[in-house]
Amino acid sequence: AVVVVTGVAVLGGALAAAAVPLADQATQLQDGVPRYLALLRDHTTLLGQANETFGLEAAVRSVRPSDVARSLAGLLADAAIVVVLATYFVADFPRIRTALYRLAPRSRRPRVILIGDAVFRKVGAYLVGNVVVSLVAGALTFAWLQVFGVPYSLVLAVLVAVLDLVPVAGSVAAGAGTSLVAFTVSVPAGLATVGFFVAYRLLEDYVLLPKVVGRAVRIPALVTVVAVLLGFALLGVVGAFVAVPVAAAVLLVVREVAVHRLDRT
Repeated sequence: AVVVVTGVAVLGGALAAAAVPLADQATQLQDGVPRYLALLRDHTTLLGQANETFGLEAAVRSVRPSDVARSLAGLLADAAIVVVLATYFVADFPRIRTALYRLAPRSRRPRVILIGDAVFRKVGAYLVGNVVVSLVAGALTFAWLQVFGVPYSLVLAVLVAVLDLVPVAGSVAAGAGTSLVAFTVSVPAGLATVGFFVAYRLLEDYVLLPKVVGRAVRIPALVTVVAVLLGFALLGVVGAFVAVPVAAAVLLVVREVAVHRLDRT
Protein backbone atom coordinates (compact mmCIF):
# COMPACT_ATOMS: atom_id res chain seq x y z
CA ALA A 1 0.00 0.00 0.00
CA VAL A 2 2.82 2.40 0.86
CA VAL A 3 4.62 1.69 -2.43
CA VAL A 4 1.47 2.07 -4.54
CA VAL A 5 0.24 5.22 -2.79
CA THR A 6 3.69 6.82 -2.94
CA GLY A 7 4.08 5.98 -6.62
CA VAL A 8 0.65 7.35 -7.51
CA ALA A 9 1.28 10.50 -5.46
CA VAL A 10 4.64 11.18 -7.13
CA LEU A 11 3.25 10.52 -10.61
CA GLY A 12 0.15 12.61 -9.96
CA GLY A 13 2.20 15.50 -8.59
CA ALA A 14 4.52 15.44 -11.59
CA LEU A 15 1.61 15.37 -14.02
CA ALA A 16 -0.19 18.17 -12.18
CA ALA A 17 2.92 20.35 -12.21
CA ALA A 18 3.57 19.74 -15.91
CA ALA A 19 -0.04 19.68 -17.14
CA VAL A 20 -0.43 23.39 -17.87
CA PRO A 21 2.90 23.97 -19.70
CA LEU A 22 2.51 20.67 -21.55
CA ALA A 23 -0.98 21.63 -22.69
CA ASP A 24 0.18 25.10 -23.77
CA GLN A 25 3.12 23.74 -25.74
CA ALA A 26 0.99 20.99 -27.29
CA THR A 27 -1.46 23.68 -28.48
CA GLN A 28 1.42 25.75 -29.86
CA LEU A 29 2.72 22.68 -31.67
CA GLN A 30 -0.69 22.07 -33.22
CA ASP A 31 -0.97 25.71 -34.29
CA GLY A 32 2.52 25.59 -35.80
CA VAL A 33 1.82 22.60 -38.06
CA PRO A 34 1.00 24.78 -41.15
CA ARG A 35 4.32 26.62 -40.78
CA TYR A 36 6.23 23.35 -40.58
CA LEU A 37 4.43 22.03 -43.65
CA ALA A 38 5.42 25.21 -45.51
CA LEU A 39 9.06 24.66 -44.48
CA LEU A 40 8.90 21.08 -45.68
CA ARG A 41 7.62 22.20 -49.09
CA ASP A 42 10.22 24.96 -49.41
CA HIS A 43 13.07 23.42 -51.42
CA THR A 44 15.51 26.14 -50.32
CA THR A 45 15.39 25.12 -46.65
CA LEU A 46 17.21 22.24 -45.01
CA LEU A 47 13.90 20.64 -44.01
CA GLY A 48 12.70 20.94 -47.60
CA GLN A 49 15.80 19.20 -48.88
CA ALA A 50 15.41 16.48 -46.25
CA ASN A 51 11.78 16.13 -47.32
CA GLU A 52 12.85 15.57 -50.92
CA THR A 53 15.45 13.01 -49.90
CA PHE A 54 13.56 11.03 -47.27
CA GLY A 55 9.90 11.79 -48.08
CA LEU A 56 9.10 13.23 -44.65
CA GLU A 57 5.77 14.79 -45.65
CA ALA A 58 4.54 11.57 -47.25
CA ALA A 59 5.53 9.63 -44.14
CA VAL A 60 3.66 12.09 -41.90
CA ARG A 61 0.57 12.07 -44.10
CA SER A 62 0.56 8.27 -44.17
CA VAL A 63 -0.07 8.27 -40.41
CA ARG A 64 -3.82 8.15 -39.89
CA PRO A 65 -5.37 9.82 -36.83
CA SER A 66 -7.40 6.68 -36.16
CA ASP A 67 -4.19 4.63 -36.06
CA VAL A 68 -2.59 7.13 -33.68
CA ALA A 69 -5.66 7.07 -31.41
CA ARG A 70 -5.69 3.27 -31.49
CA SER A 71 -1.99 3.14 -30.65
CA LEU A 72 -2.42 5.58 -27.77
CA ALA A 73 -5.37 3.60 -26.45
CA GLY A 74 -3.34 0.40 -26.65
CA LEU A 75 -0.42 2.09 -24.90
CA LEU A 76 -2.65 3.32 -22.08
CA ALA A 77 -4.23 -0.13 -21.76
CA ASP A 78 -0.82 -1.78 -21.59
CA ALA A 79 0.32 0.76 -18.98
CA ALA A 80 -2.78 0.06 -16.90
CA ILE A 81 -2.15 -3.69 -17.12
CA VAL A 82 1.45 -3.22 -16.06
CA VAL A 83 0.38 -1.09 -13.07
CA VAL A 84 -2.23 -3.65 -11.98
CA LEU A 85 0.14 -6.60 -12.36
CA ALA A 86 2.93 -4.71 -10.60
CA THR A 87 0.59 -3.90 -7.72
CA TYR A 88 -0.44 -7.54 -7.30
CA PHE A 89 3.18 -8.66 -7.67
CA VAL A 90 4.36 -6.28 -4.95
CA ALA A 91 1.50 -7.32 -2.66
CA ASP A 92 2.05 -11.07 -3.18
CA PHE A 93 5.82 -11.02 -3.58
CA PRO A 94 6.61 -12.86 -0.31
CA ARG A 95 4.22 -15.68 -1.24
CA ILE A 96 5.54 -15.84 -4.84
CA ARG A 97 9.11 -15.86 -3.56
CA THR A 98 8.35 -18.68 -1.12
CA ALA A 99 6.61 -20.75 -3.80
CA LEU A 100 9.57 -20.38 -6.16
CA TYR A 101 12.08 -21.37 -3.50
CA ARG A 102 10.09 -24.49 -2.59
CA LEU A 103 10.83 -25.81 -6.08
CA ALA A 104 14.46 -26.24 -5.02
CA PRO A 105 15.59 -29.39 -3.15
CA ARG A 106 15.51 -29.01 0.61
CA SER A 107 19.25 -29.60 0.96
CA ARG A 108 20.02 -26.78 -1.50
CA ARG A 109 17.26 -24.41 -0.48
CA PRO A 110 19.31 -22.08 1.79
CA ARG A 111 21.84 -21.54 -0.98
CA VAL A 112 19.08 -20.97 -3.57
CA ILE A 113 17.37 -18.43 -1.28
CA LEU A 114 20.64 -16.55 -0.80
CA ILE A 115 21.33 -16.34 -4.54
CA GLY A 116 17.68 -15.70 -5.48
CA ASP A 117 17.36 -12.76 -3.08
CA ALA A 118 20.53 -11.25 -4.54
CA VAL A 119 19.12 -11.61 -8.07
CA PHE A 120 15.87 -9.91 -7.07
CA ARG A 121 17.81 -7.02 -5.55
CA LYS A 122 19.86 -6.59 -8.70
CA VAL A 123 16.79 -6.54 -10.94
CA GLY A 124 15.17 -3.88 -8.76
CA ALA A 125 18.37 -1.83 -8.72
CA TYR A 126 18.56 -2.03 -12.51
CA LEU A 127 15.01 -0.74 -12.96
CA VAL A 128 15.62 2.16 -10.58
CA GLY A 129 18.92 2.99 -12.27
CA ASN A 130 17.30 2.94 -15.73
CA VAL A 131 14.63 5.40 -14.58
CA VAL A 132 17.32 7.68 -13.10
CA VAL A 133 19.24 7.71 -16.40
CA SER A 134 16.03 8.53 -18.31
CA LEU A 135 15.30 11.44 -15.96
CA VAL A 136 18.84 12.72 -16.55
CA ALA A 137 18.26 12.52 -20.32
CA GLY A 138 15.04 14.51 -20.04
CA ALA A 139 16.55 17.15 -17.76
CA LEU A 140 19.62 17.69 -19.93
CA THR A 141 17.47 17.87 -23.07
CA PHE A 142 15.17 20.45 -21.50
CA ALA A 143 18.13 22.61 -20.44
CA TRP A 144 19.73 22.37 -23.89
CA LEU A 145 16.52 23.28 -25.74
CA GLN A 146 15.92 26.20 -23.41
CA VAL A 147 19.39 27.59 -24.09
CA PHE A 148 18.90 27.46 -27.86
CA GLY A 149 15.30 28.69 -27.74
CA VAL A 150 13.86 25.56 -29.34
CA PRO A 151 10.05 25.57 -29.05
CA TYR A 152 8.08 22.90 -27.17
CA SER A 153 11.11 22.19 -25.00
CA LEU A 154 9.10 20.61 -22.17
CA VAL A 155 7.10 18.35 -24.50
CA LEU A 156 10.26 17.24 -26.28
CA ALA A 157 12.12 16.67 -22.99
CA VAL A 158 9.31 14.47 -21.67
CA LEU A 159 9.33 12.57 -24.97
CA VAL A 160 13.09 12.03 -24.71
CA ALA A 161 12.81 10.84 -21.09
CA VAL A 162 10.05 8.34 -21.93
CA LEU A 163 11.69 7.00 -25.08
CA ASP A 164 15.06 6.78 -23.32
CA LEU A 165 13.59 3.94 -21.24
CA VAL A 166 13.87 1.88 -24.44
CA PRO A 167 17.60 1.10 -24.81
CA VAL A 168 19.43 2.30 -27.94
CA ALA A 169 16.48 2.73 -30.32
CA GLY A 170 14.40 4.95 -28.04
CA SER A 171 16.97 7.68 -27.53
CA VAL A 172 17.93 7.62 -31.22
CA ALA A 173 14.31 8.17 -32.30
CA ALA A 174 13.81 10.91 -29.70
CA GLY A 175 17.03 12.63 -30.74
CA ALA A 176 16.09 12.57 -34.43
CA GLY A 177 12.65 14.08 -33.80
CA THR A 178 13.98 16.74 -31.46
CA SER A 179 16.73 17.69 -33.91
CA LEU A 180 14.18 18.18 -36.69
CA VAL A 181 12.27 20.63 -34.49
CA ALA A 182 15.55 22.42 -33.68
CA PHE A 183 16.25 22.88 -37.41
CA THR A 184 13.08 24.98 -37.64
CA VAL A 185 14.79 27.55 -35.39
CA SER A 186 18.01 27.71 -37.38
CA VAL A 187 20.51 25.47 -39.10
CA PRO A 188 23.20 26.06 -36.41
CA ALA A 189 20.69 25.22 -33.67
CA GLY A 190 19.72 22.03 -35.50
CA LEU A 191 23.31 20.95 -36.07
CA ALA A 192 24.21 21.75 -32.47
CA THR A 193 21.25 19.67 -31.26
CA VAL A 194 22.35 16.74 -33.42
CA GLY A 195 25.83 17.05 -31.89
CA PHE A 196 24.29 17.21 -28.42
CA PHE A 197 22.37 13.95 -28.88
CA VAL A 198 25.39 12.20 -30.38
CA ALA A 199 27.51 13.32 -27.42
CA TYR A 200 24.79 12.35 -24.94
CA ARG A 201 24.42 8.95 -26.61
CA LEU A 202 28.12 8.30 -26.01
CA LEU A 203 27.89 9.71 -22.48
CA GLU A 204 24.94 7.49 -21.61
CA ASP A 205 26.36 4.32 -23.18
CA TYR A 206 29.89 4.60 -21.81
CA VAL A 207 29.51 6.64 -18.61
CA LEU A 208 25.97 6.83 -17.19
CA LEU A 209 24.80 3.27 -17.86
CA PRO A 210 28.03 1.64 -16.68
CA LYS A 211 28.33 3.94 -13.65
CA VAL A 212 24.68 4.22 -12.57
CA VAL A 213 23.13 0.97 -13.75
CA GLY A 214 26.34 -1.05 -13.70
CA ARG A 215 27.18 0.06 -10.17
CA ALA A 216 23.60 -0.54 -9.04
CA VAL A 217 23.71 -4.15 -10.21
CA ARG A 218 27.43 -4.41 -9.36
CA ILE A 219 28.73 -5.73 -12.65
CA PRO A 220 31.77 -4.43 -14.58
CA ALA A 221 31.22 -1.56 -17.02
CA LEU A 222 32.51 -3.65 -19.94
CA VAL A 223 30.00 -6.40 -19.17
CA THR A 224 27.19 -3.83 -19.08
CA VAL A 225 28.03 -2.41 -22.52
CA VAL A 226 28.61 -5.83 -24.11
CA ALA A 227 25.38 -7.20 -22.61
CA VAL A 228 23.30 -4.33 -24.03
CA LEU A 229 24.88 -4.68 -27.49
CA LEU A 230 24.43 -8.46 -27.55
CA GLY A 231 20.88 -8.25 -26.26
CA PHE A 232 19.93 -5.71 -28.92
CA ALA A 233 21.58 -7.77 -31.66
CA LEU A 234 19.81 -10.97 -30.61
CA LEU A 235 16.33 -9.83 -29.51
CA GLY A 236 16.12 -6.16 -30.48
CA VAL A 237 14.69 -3.65 -28.01
CA VAL A 238 13.39 -6.32 -25.61
CA GLY A 239 16.80 -7.99 -25.54
CA ALA A 240 18.55 -4.70 -24.83
CA PHE A 241 16.11 -3.92 -22.00
CA VAL A 242 16.56 -7.26 -20.19
CA ALA A 243 20.24 -7.74 -21.05
CA VAL A 244 21.71 -6.03 -17.97
CA PRO A 245 19.63 -7.82 -15.28
CA VAL A 246 20.15 -11.14 -17.08
CA ALA A 247 23.90 -10.51 -17.23
CA ALA A 248 23.88 -9.58 -13.53
CA ALA A 249 22.01 -12.77 -12.64
CA VAL A 250 24.31 -14.96 -14.75
CA LEU A 251 27.42 -13.32 -13.31
CA LEU A 252 26.13 -13.78 -9.79
CA VAL A 253 25.35 -17.46 -10.37
CA VAL A 254 28.79 -18.00 -11.91
CA ARG A 255 30.49 -16.35 -8.94
CA GLU A 256 28.45 -18.09 -6.26
CA VAL A 257 28.14 -21.55 -7.86
CA ALA A 258 30.75 -22.26 -10.53
CA VAL A 259 33.65 -20.31 -8.99
CA HIS A 260 32.72 -21.58 -5.53
CA ARG A 261 32.90 -25.19 -6.72
CA LEU A 262 36.16 -24.60 -8.55
CA ASP A 263 37.68 -23.14 -5.40
CA ARG A 264 36.70 -26.26 -3.49
CA THR A 265 38.16 -28.74 -6.00
